[in-house]
Amino acid sequence: MADAPEKLATPTDLASNATRSVADTLNQALADSYALYIKTKNFHWHVSGPHFRDYHLMLDDQATQILGTTDVIAERVRKTGNTTLRSIGDIARRQQIRDNDADFVSPTDMLSELRDDNLKLVEAFREVKEAAESAGDNATSGIVDEWTDQAEERAWFLFEASRAG
Repeated sequence: MADAPEKLATPTDLASNATRSVADTLNQALADSYALYIKTKNFHWHVSGPHFRDYHLMLDDQATQILGTTDVIAERVRKTGNTTLRSIGDIARRQQIRDNDADFVSPTDMLSELRDDNLKLVEAFREVKEAAESAGDNATSGIVDEWTDQAEERAWFLFEASRAG
């Protein structure tokens, strides 16, 4: 008979019930980050019209930035002694940002939807901040500020790009 698998025993001085709350909010933000990444790439691939090049490049840059935060978020969950997302199904169960499976979305609607989704992600990051501060997890509380600023900047760029000239 094989030995039972070892439990994860990440060293941390934070209380396990407090870190579980932080991990839950981080995993929620991580699921939303993946949902937003896929939607941004979808729109990047399918954007059309007179501003194609500008939108195509902007959405690619934004998708790259979003994907760049995912590993840091997941590793923060692990540093608190918890586990993170395991599958596409796990993401789907947790995500609050809605998918868009439409065959055609106008460029204006794409930018508007992504703007709103980035602002939803800002809300998720604010929940992470609140949970981290309640848990005394100053490392998570500090790092989430950068993710919030990036999402706010993406929302701002999407807003400005979608304004009528």
